[in-house]
Amino acid sequence: MKPSTEASQPNWRQFLRLIRETKPSKWMLITALCLSVVSTLVGLVIPMFTKNLVDSFSLASFSGWQIAGLVIAFVAQTIAAGVSIYMLNYVGQQIVANLRDRLWKKLLVLPVSYYDNNRTGETISRMTNDTGVVKGLISEHLSGLFTGVISVIGSLAVLIYLDWQMTLIMLIVIPLCVLILVPLGKQMMKISRGLQDETASFTAVLTQVLSEIRLVKSSNSEAREYDNGSQGINNLFRYGLKEGRVQAMISPLVSFVMMLLLVVIIGYGGMRVSSGVLSAGELVAFILYLFQIVIPMTQLTQFFTQFQKAIGATERIMGTLEADEEDHTSGEQVSSANEPIVLNDVAFGYDQEEAVLKRVSFTIEPGKVTAIVGPSGGGKTTLFSLVERFYQPISGSIKLGAKSIEQYSLQSWRNQIGYVTQESPLIGGTIRDNICYGVDRDVTPEQLKHAASMAYADQFIEELPQGYDTEVGERGVKLSGGQRQRIAIARALLRDPQILMLDEATSSLDSKSEIVVQEALDNLMQGRTTLVIAHRLSTVVDADQIVFIEKGTVTGIGTHETLLHSHPMYHEFATQQLRIQEQSA
Repeated sequence: MKPSTEASQPNWRQFLRLIRETKPSKWMLITALCLSVVSTLVGLVIPMFTKNLVDSFSLASFSGWQIAGLVIAFVAQTIAAGVSIYMLNYVGQQIVANLRDRLWKKLLVLPVSYYDNNRTGETISRMTNDTGVVKGLISEHLSGLFTGVISVIGSLAVLIYLDWQMTLIMLIVIPLCVLILVPLGKQMMKISRGLQDETASFTAVLTQVLSEIRLVKSSNSEAREYDNGSQGINNLFRYGLKEGRVQAMISPLVSFVMMLLLVVIIGYGGMRVSSGVLSAGELVAFILYLFQIVIPMTQLTQFFTQFQKAIGATERIMGTLEADEEDHTSGEQVSSANEPIVLNDVAFGYDQEEAVLKRVSFTIEPGKVTAIVGPSGGGKTTLFSLVERFYQPISGSIKLGAKSIEQYSLQSWRNQIGYVTQESPLIGGTIRDNICYGVDRDVTPEQLKHAASMAYADQFIEELPQGYDTEVGERGVKLSGGQRQRIAIARALLRDPQILMLDEATSSLDSKSEIVVQEALDNLMQGRTTLVIAHRLSTVVDADQIVFIEKGTVTGIGTHETLLHSHPMYHEFATQQLRIQEQSA
């Protein structure tokens, strides 16, 4: 992950930078805040009307324009507040939409290594929960900051004008409120960060369990997963209680201080009214202005509480946005992939302590089949990942002809490759969607059917009631393993890649399905540079070249006949496969 450019800056600056980068509508934000200010200023005028009304104790002393002015003031305040709230909500929604768009774009270009180190559920939580916290601050609490400050300052100015001595008594309570709110605010910040982390962890558990629900049920692990989920629920409950305890202290303490202040003001103000220093109307206005200080103070408290949550969310969002990403466009275009792929002293490990591949060297000849064979855990699939450029070698090089594959743009390089795996992943959607997935051109019905026919998938597709428009279900659960494999092969055929990588494409199939899929693979392999991982001897025997890998090291290269007589472990592998085939026969 890249070091944060904001590491030396306060968190609130990082938050402001994040908001700036979402490019919200400035005119709408400024208009909304101005309307909030107008609404607040009108509210500051109303107590003075009330003062004159109380002092005169008669509507007769009011002229028609004064009454009309009071009505207009109320209406204007209501309209301004309503429009301001809507516009702030619009800006908040706009910010969170742009932020989620940035995150989604970023998540799609992050390398595979990022997802190796970060749980999917936590990443989803960044996208949903944390962005929602930022939106809540903008749409629900931002206006409270501006109007609250103006209301407090304006009310204090009028109160000093009305009676500076009573105002000074009231101001004594401000340091007391600060002493209460500052430590509680810091505590709330710690709790909110912990709550966000626990929410992300709980989301990760839910995603993992629900995405593998068949494994859970077939393993009778419902009770175990219930316990894991319950633990997450209880942790969230505990954090919620901690948050509730802090809020339970903040609100009553502030209310207590304010009520105490109100009693003192009314008592002391009553004495000054009786002595003639203060009129009854001025005392009423004083109390109304006091409320115009108390309510904004509560809003400011809520703002700073939400602000601490938003800062915590910002740190996690920025961590994702600043992570290293793949560059899909820089580099040359692959003009022809019909050249040898040369691996020279390639070494790789997922961490620094343990190497998965060690000084691997061999050449994949163009238009021919190279089979990768060896014990499980030897690094065969990792080798595929390096050729696909999911990871970069720690040392050594992989070249297409005379050029390193790193010189080619990632998009251009991957366009040359068709990758068919054992799992045959499908997306939610129709069979048509899955065959055409990743094809960046319009596909005619004839091309679609031809690809399905070459993959021996057309027969079972046409037997389905909805044919190519049949929904495959999440990850293709409505289809059999052989059907999924044939759809994956049809997809590869439609892409028409020059390089083909087959990762144990038939190892999990029954004999009948394997025969059909193998015939489809034979069609797919025609004229293509093919790299295949295989446990089945039938796949290996016909390969032009076999590379035997054990514990990350190449221990043998040659044809089937050559290795059968020169490589003891390959001989054991082959004879074991023959024995299995004889028993099956």
